Amino acid sequence: MSKERFSNWKKPEIEDRKLHPKYYFLVHHKENLELGENTDIGVFTYINAKYGVVIEKNAQIGSHCSIYSVSTIDNKKGKVVIKENARICTHSTVMPGVTIGRNSVVGAHSFVNKDIPDNTIAYGIPVKIIRKIE
Repeated sequence: MSKERFSNWKKPEIEDRKLHPKYYFLVHHKENLELGENTDIGVFTYINAKYGVVIEKNAQIGSHCSIYSVSTIDNKKGKVVIKENARICTHSTVMPGVTIGRNSVVGAHSFVNKDIPDNTIAYGIPVKIIRKIE
């Protein structure tokens, strides 16, 4: 990740259940969101952090993603962890209790309903592990 891009990075001030006025993402239960340094959350991304969401440093989340720590459809709940340098591409959905490993990439339009190991490329509906990153 470019050091220049985040040379003046500041943790965004987040208001619960309000679209961020500069970055245009939305968080429910902001008190349960842990945001690491140099993170990037794309426009129109929704984060439900009721049971905890951790986004570690240098992680990037594309536009129009949804990250759920609770699902009313299947009554699942659990902390979501997106580890350091992970990338979640646009229009992807991450379900409760999932951990996305360090340096891993989740392809666009993926439905992530299981853990993704470190250094892995994964994509699909539901997500499939495609290969390790060398």
